[in-house]
Amino acid sequence: MSNNQQTELNVNHIYLKQLDGLRFVAVALVLYDHWLTESNHWPFGALGVNLFFVLSGFLITRILLQSKTKNYTNSGGLKNYLKTFYIRRTIRIFPIYYLSIIVLWLFQNPSVVGKLSWHFLYATNIYIIHYDTWLGVTDHFWSLAVEEQFYILFPIILFFLNRKYVIPFFIGVIVLSFGLRVYNYEIGADWKVSYVSMFTCLDAFAFGGIMAYLILYKNVVFVKLFSNRYFLLISLAALIGQLFLEKNIDDGHNFAVDVLERLVASIFFFFLIGGAVLGYKGWLKWLLENPISNYLGKISYGLYIYHNFIFNHYHSAANHPVRQMFAAFPLIYTNHLLRLTILFMVAVLMASISWYAIEKPINKLKDRFAG
Repeated sequence: MSNNQQTELNVNHIYLKQLDGLRFVAVALVLYDHWLTESNHWPFGALGVNLFFVLSGFLITRILLQSKTKNYTNSGGLKNYLKTFYIRRTIRIFPIYYLSIIVLWLFQNPSVVGKLSWHFLYATNIYIIHYDTWLGVTDHFWSLAVEEQFYILFPIILFFLNRKYVIPFFIGVIVLSFGLRVYNYEIGADWKVSYVSMFTCLDAFAFGGIMAYLILYKNVVFVKLFSNRYFLLISLAALIGQLFLEKNIDDGHNFAVDVLERLVASIFFFFLIGGAVLGYKGWLKWLLENPISNYLGKISYGLYIYHNFIFNHYHSAANHPVRQMFAAFPLIYTNHLLRLTILFMVAVLMASISWYAIEKPINKLKDRFAG
């Protein structure tokens, strides 16, 4: 067995475990941002979503390129390629998403009533842009809409794109996405346009796509690039500098926030995820591979779906049961750590029930569509 083959086998063996840990990190950033807004002075929520986007770009592009290799030269290859991808994605993401929408509609929640078609079509980000308003407790579904729109667009492109053009294509996507944010900023468009539009989020997915190409077809380059921790440290320093730059500008929405942040964060997450694919050692290995992080990463989709329904500082009305509990026990509300702990325990309970009762049984159907 050659060294390159050994490296590839090691990579394929370990990457999922540490990526589950990163999923937990991503969802934890979002939860903290939404539950403790008044004490949070950093864009943790935006960073968490951005980490999800880069992860998704990597995992989905990897799946698509591998499936293309199996199907491209076969009769009916495109049909099988698309059928396999969309059925597996449907099995994974649709059940609890649509269940949540239906339950909210049955309870006549304002975030769903009159907006049912927008939610069913995964178009909540378009709704936010079109009506220049947030939705309420389903605000966070905008990122799921972006993901779904990415799933519609990219499989077709990647199937017909010659392999030698994959990297130039993703570089072009990064330039296009960044350019659209610059354009929106220059014409004075509301910041939400660049924040929730699929096209202005694509640079994050593209960085993940580049990683997928490298690990499949340029394995030696992948290992050299992501085993060099200087790149990780430099990109981390750049992100920290970016965040302090944002804090030193009085206007809450400025060029640094609305245009640069997603690009700088995506570059850091590019190196962070690449390092996790190879496998970190020491305290990072412990953080990403310990059973708790691994389990919470596994149920992270449910945590993300349900967390706003439990409580959202932005949108919970005065009659919301959790806000009423806070009013009855002000110590819980004023003690941020205690509040975070209680909300997190409730969210984990809900996501765990969802995982074992709904998601895990349904996910077993994916094994029938492994083409």
